[in-house]
Amino acid sequence: MLRSLSRRTIPFRLPSRSPSMTNQAQKPTHAAAMTKFDYPLVLSERPAIRNLVPPGKCQFDPNFKSVPLLDRVPCGTGGTSYLLRFGLPDPTRPMDLTTCACLLAGVELEDRATEEKVKVVRPYTPISANDQVGCFDLLVKDYGDGGWMSTYLCRELPIGGTVDFKHIDFNVKIPAPFKHKKIGMIAGGTGITPMIQALHAILGDGPEDQKSATEEVSLLYGSRNRNDVLGGEMLDRWAEVHKGKFRRVDVLSHEPDDSDYAGERGFVDKEKIAKYLPPPSLGEDVVIFVCGPPIMYQLLCGPRNETEVTGVLGEMGYTANQVYKF
Repeated sequence: MLRSLSRRTIPFRLPSRSPSMTNQAQKPTHAAAMTKFDYPLVLSERPAIRNLVPPGKCQFDPNFKSVPLLDRVPCGTGGTSYLLRFGLPDPTRPMDLTTCACLLAGVELEDRATEEKVKVVRPYTPISANDQVGCFDLLVKDYGDGGWMSTYLCRELPIGGTVDFKHIDFNVKIPAPFKHKKIGMIAGGTGITPMIQALHAILGDGPEDQKSATEEVSLLYGSRNRNDVLGGEMLDRWAEVHKGKFRRVDVLSHEPDDSDYAGERGFVDKEKIAKYLPPPSLGEDVVIFVCGPPIMYQLLCGPRNETEVTGVLGEMGYTANQVYKF
């Protein structure tokens, strides 16, 4: 059973903000002006921060550790995504998760078919930086009846209730800093979170010796409609602050025909990749990151557990050295 803690006993907890406050335009906070544990809960205020840590330093290890939910803030315009702030085993230290890497979250939930308790484990990539001491942030979409873990985290887990997290070597992905001058990103749905983690390393202020060689990064972000775009307020801010270096292009598959949306529609395809992402002719200077649902891998690059590049990217001439499947 999940234990419940008083809000007043939780270390480093920021004041809760109502949904109306979350959507208000507020003056951005620059990283240099922040203390190490008050990284904003409002997405539009969050700067990119570069603070890279080598593998093996993370507070979470291969054994599950329970930490409390400190805060949950709705974000976006659709009312289905939330920023979740969790505590850390040692509240006096940052998480020290390497970039790029994810965590595994585990919760005992009731199986809807058998009504028995089962351990549900799902991967989540934090969107916070290692400047945060005592806490870390996840961006989670509530899939309603179609979800299980996500619905529990977004709707049912009480403030102070605990979730188990662990980190294993297999969950360490391509390491930053990146050597590629041009990076293309293709994300679908919650596949945006590893891209946000990588963008911290590419765009953020931080130690000069951790700086990537990347001169330009372009993101093709597929969603059903504008309400389904995760982290849009933060990505908008980063695109504005880092204009000329970072470009984000939304691709909406089910946006109503009569909406005022003037961007790309349909799905990420060969035409849009050729239009917005760096070409394979750039050789070692280019890499394409891909993260999304299984159908996206199948159509664009081949299964994520296979190094061979097939699908659209394979047809366009991208090689296994130029495509990284998260």
